[in-house]
Amino acid sequence: MSENPSAVRERIRTKVNELYSEIVEIRREIHRHPELSFQEFRTTALIREYLLRLGLKIEHDFLETGIVALLEGKRAKTERTLVTLRADIDALPVQEENNHDFCSEEDGKMHACGHDMHTAILLGTAAVLVEMREVLAGDVLFLFQPAEEKAPGGAKPLLEAGLFRHYKPSAIFALHCFPHLQTGKIALREGSLMAAADELYITVRGEGGHASAPHKVADPVLAAAHIITSVQYLVSRVVPPYEPAVVSISSVNGGNATNVIPGKVAMSGTLRTMNEHLRALLKKRLRQTVEHTALALGVKAELEIVDGYPVLVNHPETTRAVRQTSVAYLGEDNVEECEPLMTAEDFSYYLQHCPGTFIQLGTGKQEPYGTLHSPFFDPDESSIITGMGVMGYAAWSWLEARNAGIE
Repeated sequence: MSENPSAVRERIRTKVNELYSEIVEIRREIHRHPELSFQEFRTTALIREYLLRLGLKIEHDFLETGIVALLEGKRAKTERTLVTLRADIDALPVQEENNHDFCSEEDGKMHACGHDMHTAILLGTAAVLVEMREVLAGDVLFLFQPAEEKAPGGAKPLLEAGLFRHYKPSAIFALHCFPHLQTGKIALREGSLMAAADELYITVRGEGGHASAPHKVADPVLAAAHIITSVQYLVSRVVPPYEPAVVSISSVNGGNATNVIPGKVAMSGTLRTMNEHLRALLKKRLRQTVEHTALALGVKAELEIVDGYPVLVNHPETTRAVRQTSVAYLGEDNVEECEPLMTAEDFSYYLQHCPGTFIQLGTGKQEPYGTLHSPFFDPDESSIITGMGVMGYAAWSWLEARNAGIE
């Protein structure tokens, strides 16, 4: 027999409010001790201890850091349905400049992207759903993933280690703090939401010499300047005007004296695209542009492209389901449509193997709060209430619908 959705929502709200103070303290403890990608040993231990206290089964240790835990619902059918909820747990190499009493105690490290919030929210969601085990029409896998901030990220090695061979989720959901969005709201988008992000490394080699006689050298500095301007035509003349794309050269290094033309210039940058076809085309045209521009100026140039995360594509079915359940839980005015972003996320790897949705969680305050990756980033902690509620109700609703045979 199906549970009454209204009663379930009220039950979740009550439990979320009961847990709020405890989850805030957990968030602050994680915030005080940020750990960089693949170094999250203290954070992993904290997560493990909390989940064991909830009585959850800690599953395979696929990687050295991170946790996978399973909650088995008591209303599951013989062919059990599984939904996965994911949080990222790593911090950034940023020196915090906030003044609150739980600032980072680790020099040069900070949770400047809200992963401490994500981790705390998912722990709280686990606590909520454990109390509702008897009304869960399936199982919930809680995935605390390391190393989202540093390519190749934690998602890809988790998948390569067999995460989705061992588990067969019918859907996967995650959320992320977004300070531009007001607390109490979430935002969603079907289809391409976040960009593929590839790293560009360009080396221009010439023949240096005295700056007073540039006609006697092959100047890599001049060639580098032309390459920087030349690659911009790719966005304006190769990319269709309705397709978002970014080519940015963000560092230039060469030479160290006013009267010496160096023999080499090194540059780096990023390529960001919102579909895989355009991504492949721009990689090809970038290489041609870099090499031919250099050749025309009498030098040689090499382009190395390091593949980053793929395009993050929210699946229509899961996104419509999350939108519907979120409207029921938060009210229609608090569920918005979001624009695509040129930032990247390794949640995209999961979505290549399993339907799922990446949710923007509003954490904005009235006063200045700092943007993501800022040393002043300071999300509104009351958004934890929204996050736990949305994730918990989305998981329950998805399992309920699948159990009822609704596709």
